[in-house]
Parts: sequence; C-alpha cells; structure tokens
Amino acid sequence: MNVSHYLEFEDVVTGGIRESVRNQRKMLAELDIEYAQTPRLDADVLHLNLMGPRSIYYAKRARRRGIPVVIHTHVTAEDFGDSFRFTNVLSKPLRPYLEAAYELGDVLVCPSEYNRRLIETYVETETTVITNGVDREKLEGFETLRSEYLRRYDLTPPVVFLVGHVIKRKGLRTFVETARRMPGLDFAWFGPLDRSLKGRSTRRLIERSPENCTFTGYVDDIRGAYAAGDVFFFPTHEENEGIALLEAMSAGKPVLVRDIETFSWLEDGHDCLKSDGPFEEDLERLNDPKLRERLGENAIRTSEAFTLPNTARRLRTLYEEVA
Repeated sequence: MNVSHYLEFEDVVTGGIRESVRNQRKMLAELDIEYAQTPRLDADVLHLNLMGPRSIYYAKRARRRGIPVVIHTHVTAEDFGDSFRFTNVLSKPLRPYLEAAYELGDVLVCPSEYNRRLIETYVETETTVITNGVDREKLEGFETLRSEYLRRYDLTPPVVFLVGHVIKRKGLRTFVETARRMPGLDFAWFGPLDRSLKGRSTRRLIERSPENCTFTGYVDDIRGAYAAGDVFFFPTHEENEGIALLEAMSAGKPVLVRDIETFSWLEDGHDCLKSDGPFEEDLERLNDPKLRERLGENAIRTSEAFTLPNTARRLRTLYEEVA
C-alpha cells in the first residue's frame, strides 16, 4: 500500500497538528506502509491533514480519479477562536469553508468522540474516531531532567504546570488568575509565546501575571516540562483532544481539567480531577502526595489505550477499508 500523507503549510504549522502528523508518520513507518509527504495522485490513499487550497485542489482531483480521500478534522471553527490574533474574526467564515472542504473526503478522521459529534453538524461525510495518540518513546528519560529544569526556571515543587502554545482558548486567564490567588504555589506554562501573533489582551495577561506564574517560552526538550511539573492543570475551554494532556498522563502526572465535553472519557477522582472552577480547592487537594500518586498511576493506565502501537492498528484498518 502507498499513501500520500500530506500536511499543507508544514513549514509553519506547530502545536497539536504537527505532533499528530508526526505520530501518524511514525505509525506508518512501524506498519511498513510506504508513504510520501507530498500530495500525489498515484497513491492508493490520499490522506490530508490540513485543508488549505492546495489540499482542496488535490482532493477534488483524487475524487475524479477514484482515489480514496481521508481527511483529518484537526481544525474546527470552535477550536480556532481565541487562539491567535484575528482568529476570532476568521472563525465565523471558517465554518462554511470547512464544511465545503470536509465534504471532499470519503472518510473523516476525528481525534475524539467530541470532535466527531461536532463534525457531524458540519457535513454528512462518513466519520471515524482515531486518537492523535501519545508517543511514550518521546518522553523516555524525562525524570532525569527534573533538577535541571526546576533550577533553570527557578521553580519550587509541587509545580502546577501546562504545556502548549500560550493562547486564551486554553484557559490563559484562568491559569494566571488562579496563580494570583495561590501565591504559595509555583505555576509554569511551558510553550511558545509568539508575542507578535497575540492580541493585546493576551499579551497583557502574560505581562501582568504574578511572580509565581512563569511563562517559559519555547522549550528545547519538552521532556523537561514533564520532569519539572507535578500537577498538570488544563483549564481549556475548547479542545479537540489534547495531546499534551495525554503526554502528561503517560508521564504519570495527576491532571486537573476543566469539566468540558471533550474530557468525558476521563473519570473524576479516578484518573483526574474535574472542575468547572474555581480551581483552588482541587489544587489544594493535590498538595497531598498520596493523591497525586494515585491519580498519576491511574492516568498511566488510562493513557495505555492512546499509545501509538494501539492506535496504529486502527489507522491500518482504515486504509485497508477505503483502498
């Protein structure tokens, strides 16, 4: 089998989409499925990860030639808002654009059941759920970096942390204000700041954050974030799945998430804590090392279903069904 596995704008796309594509290609290599990273019309399957104009062009041509088109639904209008400058303005016209783009697929791959329910309000195209997955090999040895990263960012355990692009949608205001109300705890957000892409209110939240709230910027070895952090605090308002959350769970970190539909697969009090906010009471509870250990151990077990070896089988099956 030969797959054209294409990510448009690959040179500039970062964050969860890039990580998902990286995971997919690692799985394809492990499955011994031949693939090209360019859009091609001599492949058995055309798999598109971001529906820019070039992807739409090749999807239309592939359909005319009878080549099955698989499209990942990484982007929704709901997920696009409150991200970078102008994204709120663009999110409204984005939906009809995505509806037209996703209709070009033979099958749409949704990273979660929540994402699938949302996409099914866009189009009637067939959908399937395949998690973005978590690459545990990527995190191997993270524990050895703990002292270095605590020292680098002047953090005192237990550290409340988050990993990813610093954007409002992921709960930036909540993260900052919770830190302000809990001066006895260190909060650290590991991830690119991209100040030039941020709106004024986002920059203001970062610049006026309290002393116990650290924004590290880009981290050269992301394992250091999971080494330094003790409690993964994810007050996001909208998420298609959340790869950083899966990584934190795989690293055995207790997680505190906003109680939104995306995280319905998590069990409050078993492999996470959930809250609609405020979050101070739950963070106080997580000062207990025994609770952190129990939640972290259960998180590891839950995350097993999302590992790449388990996910790869579903990806192979999808290709075999459409080809």
